[in-house]
Amino acid sequence: MSYIYFKKEAPKKSSPKQHRKKIFTLVLLSTGFLFFAAAIIPIVRFQLEYSTNLKQIVDPLSAKSYNRSSNILGDMTTDYTQLSNWFVSDPSSSPDSKIISTNNQTTYFISIPKLKIKDAVIILGSMDLKKSLIQYPQTALPGQLGNTVIFGHSVLPQFFSSKNYLTIFSTLYKLKTGDEIIINFDKSEYKYIVEEMYEVQPTDLSVLEQRFDNKNLTLITCSPPGTYLRRLIIKTTLAIN
Repeated sequence: MSYIYFKKEAPKKSSPKQHRKKIFTLVLLSTGFLFFAAAIIPIVRFQLEYSTNLKQIVDPLSAKSYNRSSNILGDMTTDYTQLSNWFVSDPSSSPDSKIISTNNQTTYFISIPKLKIKDAVIILGSMDLKKSLIQYPQTALPGQLGNTVIFGHSVLPQFFSSKNYLTIFSTLYKLKTGDEIIINFDKSEYKYIVEEMYEVQPTDLSVLEQRFDNKNLTLITCSPPGTYLRRLIIKTTLAIN
């Protein structure tokens, strides 16, 4: 009887260099996943907890010129720290609806106790949201009949800071009906009460309209926070003392 013997080779061991490379790759992948989750989870949470409760106001005229599917986060190539880029140009809007720059600057302050925002600077006549909140030109001054419209920048909610104007409106969506907003303007204090919250498309200029049957304040930021898909609108009315 004959026998055939096969020599069993010992399993190859990874060299220390290969082992370090595998660990580095694993750490890199894990870090990338954590960053991705940190960015996506707040947006998904907003959609589930808040956006579903917000009215979606659609302007049928402007909706035709706006393609939501162009980017999942909105137009990421546009500099939204400049107020002039906040609304997509709409050919159906009238010329006087566009932003008109002015050299005359008026500065005043806003406090939102619910969001721990105190004496944030608002400038009428500026276009740079990195430096302050901005009142949209040609809208009513605080305390006057009409609609005072204020814009603020937002990013992912976890980066919110009441002292940083790039993040200051990141938690604006947490406001609820009945919450107070306080404006200090021209040595007078005005208290506004939140009445309504809703979202519009970036083409909808109706939120800038002026009606002179009441004294309103409108706060606007991007929505969901960290994206540029829609605009979050907070409508308030001056409280009667």
